[in-house]
Amino acid sequence: MAILIRGAKVIDESSAYHLQTVDIFIENGIVQSIGHSLNVKADTIVEHPGMCISMGWTDVFADYREPGFEHKESIATGLASAAAGGFTSVMIAPNTHPTISSKSVVQYIRKQAEANAVSLCPIGSVSHNIEGKNLAEMLDMHANGAIAFSDGWKPIQNVSLMLKALEYVKSFEGTLIQIPMDANLSLGGLMHEGAESTQLGMPGIPAIAETLQVHRDIELLRYTNSRLHITGIAAAESVELIRRAKADGLKITCSVTPYHLSLNDEVLRSYDSVYKVMPPIRSEKDRQALIEGLKDGTIDCIASHHRPQEWDAKAKEFEYASDGMNVQELSFAIAHNATNETLTIEHIIKSLANNANTIFGLNKDAVQEGACADFTLFTVMESTQLNEMKSRVRNNPFLGKSLLGKVLGIVKCDTLVMNN
Repeated sequence: MAILIRGAKVIDESSAYHLQTVDIFIENGIVQSIGHSLNVKADTIVEHPGMCISMGWTDVFADYREPGFEHKESIATGLASAAAGGFTSVMIAPNTHPTISSKSVVQYIRKQAEANAVSLCPIGSVSHNIEGKNLAEMLDMHANGAIAFSDGWKPIQNVSLMLKALEYVKSFEGTLIQIPMDANLSLGGLMHEGAESTQLGMPGIPAIAETLQVHRDIELLRYTNSRLHITGIAAAESVELIRRAKADGLKITCSVTPYHLSLNDEVLRSYDSVYKVMPPIRSEKDRQALIEGLKDGTIDCIASHHRPQEWDAKAKEFEYASDGMNVQELSFAIAHNATNETLTIEHIIKSLANNANTIFGLNKDAVQEGACADFTLFTVMESTQLNEMKSRVRNNPFLGKSLLGKVLGIVKCDTLVMNN
């Protein structure tokens, strides 16, 4: 298949064409030529006013719930959601049933996505069956395609286990991913502990429940000289701790969710369980610190933390509702809308694409001649208003809202997937 992308502005700092508006001709999945007013024969021509093109985006932490919880999301509906959101690669959490704790489950998940335009990258569990006791067979999973290791939504509490895991992955230069939350300090909490939780009469989760875990893991990282990625940071002090650790030369990276960039704990005044997430949405001061951390490079990536929940799991008292938001399809628009007055579009795209490519060794090519096509098409000249979703469920507070920034489609090898 031959595809001609006409008049696209390149947003890719690793490309010689960065910030140039060019035509791009792709044939048999390879970029054959880049230039102006290309005169070539193509099966499909893509044109759109204000169109931009970048390296394909990567979601570094999402949950597709299959196997075991397909009533929430299947791999098929998850991948459709990813494509609609502009992602060409998705790293998925290991909290399935059975858990991603063996090479057979890694192989199963990769097999399910073989024919899809979006690449599925399983995150293997650190502990066997995510029980937090014994190490899983990480080397075996790594050899069969696990991209990184984490216990996902159950952050590793056992210090000894975390130390062993950091030491173990050094043998193959692997990376551990950790959600920053101390289970004991957060036990029973429903939202960020602060003035809002006091006024609302809801049990709070103090920021120290997050920052204590970040501090502990940084010190374990310092001791082992391993690799650690902290995902879903939400507190200002977490940003500062990671900033200092980077200054010390530690191999630490981190990511933030679109909703933590966009929202503060005042939204909890509605008592709407759609805002119940973990780590919790924190104060406006914390939100501003996250944006500043993204701006100065302390925060490397934007991760959707896509966690679909069926209607029954959310439509109940806040205390009993399940955690999570389903925002993968709107991740770019939410993040851009929240930061466009502070960050350039180059900054946002680097956080969605280039940084993840480097951190997790995805080997994606820059927008250049000879590259294997793996690109995202988008515009910042239009807004998105999403009413219907590709995802199976709708636990998304941004539905129906007008958000600046729009995903147009993705190109992967010789496959073009365009949004309507």
